[in-house]
Amino acid sequence: MDVKSSSKSRGLGLFPRMFLFPVVVLMAYGILYIIAPDKALLALENCGNVFLNIAKPLCFVFAIMILLNLFLKPAYIVKFLGKGAGVKGIILSTAAGIISMGPIYVWYPLLKELKGKGATNPFLSIFLYNRAVKPVLLPIMISYFGWQYVVILMILTVLASIVIGYLMGVFVKEQDAPIA
Repeated sequence: MDVKSSSKSRGLGLFPRMFLFPVVVLMAYGILYIIAPDKALLALENCGNVFLNIAKPLCFVFAIMILLNLFLKPAYIVKFLGKGAGVKGIILSTAAGIISMGPIYVWYPLLKELKGKGATNPFLSIFLYNRAVKPVLLPIMISYFGWQYVVILMILTVLASIVIGYLMGVFVKEQDAPIA
């Protein structure tokens, strides 16, 4: 095996491609700065604000991932979110989806980590679906729609999440879904 193929197998071949997008974005900002400096600075300020809004929940999720890696063994994940978890997996996935906060995309790395440790597609799907149920928003929803509507909607959302989770287990086999 030569040095070039050896470095690609360790992931070093991706190094230049990893920086392609940031370099192109910096070049675009540079060109925009030459053409319209005030708009470029405004765009850069907005970009910084978006980054700060994303960084907080992302750091929280990465901290959870570190704690999971330190203290949670794959056997526990398989027990509670694996193939034989049954009702306790449904309850755990539902509750975790409901209480989870922040933008959904910051949870993707954590879900990938859980999948790598043995969590199955149905339980991950139930978690994602139940992110629509937010207890902190219930009073506002009740004030707009009434308590009967909100209670029925929440019950149907949770039930639909279980159906969707089951269908994900049927249609997306574990070996079909990439982990890496």
